[in-house]
Amino acid sequence: MTDIVVLGSTNMDLVAYVAKPPQRGETVTGREFRTVPGGKGANQAIAAAHAGANVSMIGAVGNDAFGSRLRSTLEHSGVDTDHLRTVEGPSGTAHIVVDDEGGNAIVVVPGANGTVDHLVPGDEALIASADALLLQLEIPLAAVVAGAQAARAHGVRTVLTPAPAQHLPPELLDTTDLLVPNEHEATILTGRIDPREAALALLDSVPEVVVTLGASGCLYATRGAEPLTVPAPHVTAVDSTGAGDTFVGALAVAFGEERPVREALTWAAAAAALSVQRWGASASMPYRSEIDKQHAS
Repeated sequence: MTDIVVLGSTNMDLVAYVAKPPQRGETVTGREFRTVPGGKGANQAIAAAHAGANVSMIGAVGNDAFGSRLRSTLEHSGVDTDHLRTVEGPSGTAHIVVDDEGGNAIVVVPGANGTVDHLVPGDEALIASADALLLQLEIPLAAVVAGAQAARAHGVRTVLTPAPAQHLPPELLDTTDLLVPNEHEATILTGRIDPREAALALLDSVPEVVVTLGASGCLYATRGAEPLTVPAPHVTAVDSTGAGDTFVGALAVAFGEERPVREALTWAAAAAALSVQRWGASASMPYRSEIDKQHAS
């Protein structure tokens, strides 16, 4: 089995479902509210575990009820939480509005995630034991850089999701093996609106890029080869929250199993397609048998 370590965030998603999202200054009535364990780090950890990897999580939760539930959810999903620390104060939260077309808008309040600004004893050894390290940007950048540098020092593949989008320092790009932005993030990083142009521009900084394109699939680019576009399965989305994290978790598993690039991308796309047909983030992430069935159809 592929061994994956995730260094990242854990949040409780506070999700309101509405017909149309409110504009600035507007109040709308929602039809439902749910609390769903999430956070880009935890989402990717659960997605990878469901997809068949051995997964460990490095991060932090608060000493509140949300923290207990977040830890329990990870453990019940098969994620090792020995390196998930508990700190004084609130856990991270994500305030999400989901509309009837499955789109979402999100405000993240870091909480305990803001304390994850460095590696603690044992973290580097755990990273060194992995096949891949998954990183995102919902914890302080200093810890993301430290994790990537530790992975590079030990020959561990790094997969970075640059979300929320922000400037990436050279020391992080220099230690990133695979960058997985969505279209919006790719544009912010490069100034290029066209995904193909953005991906090619990003190859100046990293050796491999996958730009996720939502319902249009994804675009893969690597140095010295023509970019590859892979379509997504046609499905009716009800909630796209966590779809990108599902894709990354499944893709890391597929690459860890040394699948050919196109097969790895279509398998990850199948996982993401399943997730958007279900409510919530972590709650929507499919298991390996489900992904296999979707991929074969």
